[in-house]
Amino acid sequence: MQRLSIGDFSRITHLSIKTLRRYHEAGLLKPAEVDDRTGYRYYRTAQVPTAQVIRRFRELGMPVREVAEVLGTADPAARNALIADHLDRLERQLEQTRAAVSSLRRLLDPSPAGFDVELRLAPAITAVAITETVDLQDVLNWYSDAMVDLDAVLASLGKSPTGPPGGLYANALFSEERGEATVYLPLADPPRTGRVAPLVIPPTELAVTVHHGAHSDIDVTYGQLGSYVAEHAMTIAEPVRETYLLGPRDTPDEGRWRTEIGWPVFAVSAG
Repeated sequence: MQRLSIGDFSRITHLSIKTLRRYHEAGLLKPAEVDDRTGYRYYRTAQVPTAQVIRRFRELGMPVREVAEVLGTADPAARNALIADHLDRLERQLEQTRAAVSSLRRLLDPSPAGFDVELRLAPAITAVAITETVDLQDVLNWYSDAMVDLDAVLASLGKSPTGPPGGLYANALFSEERGEATVYLPLADPPRTGRVAPLVIPPTELAVTVHHGAHSDIDVTYGQLGSYVAEHAMTIAEPVRETYLLGPRDTPDEGRWRTEIGWPVFAVSAG
């Protein structure tokens, strides 16, 4: 089998000499032999496919440690599981990148289309709800679990909600990354069981707008609404209210989602 100098191996694999040395030091791709006297590294042509696999994994952002783990795993199922975990992580990162790009495009638009604010006195709502203190990073998973519990309670009673689901979110959830969150379903005669409890939301003056589409850039709509409230010198009260007019419970098509955001205000006048 042909012996290759590190320079020849570099040209064949498109891995730089510096990279090959680093992979050797990390135990990722060891030369077939190293000259004891000169320290020169030599490779074999049989190592070319391995080098190409490493190059592909590194292009996908897989850490050297994980590449070594994949190459050192003899069991195909275990090896495929390691690769699948990394691909799942890449897909999540891609979703985050797309969401950031979408938000930036909206922020760069000097005249956002479809942004309207309505000043409204929202009537009282009687609902069945779950209220807990949560971390901001966990709020989406918490919301999903809470909705499952609320749906289960209503199903056990054979009842349907009298309006769309909603949520109340305290300022501390955003300013301190931990705060009180409430998710609710309107219901005329709400029960109490486990962490599920009755809730009465009093009549509230709100500045209201509707966020269109996925929630990945809902912060931009929050920014627009909050700026409107601040510029019109309205006293802001908490908590902010969200009403899910159309969401993932209704359709997987994110483009159709509609989330109403209600920002509590005082002294709303007709002017």
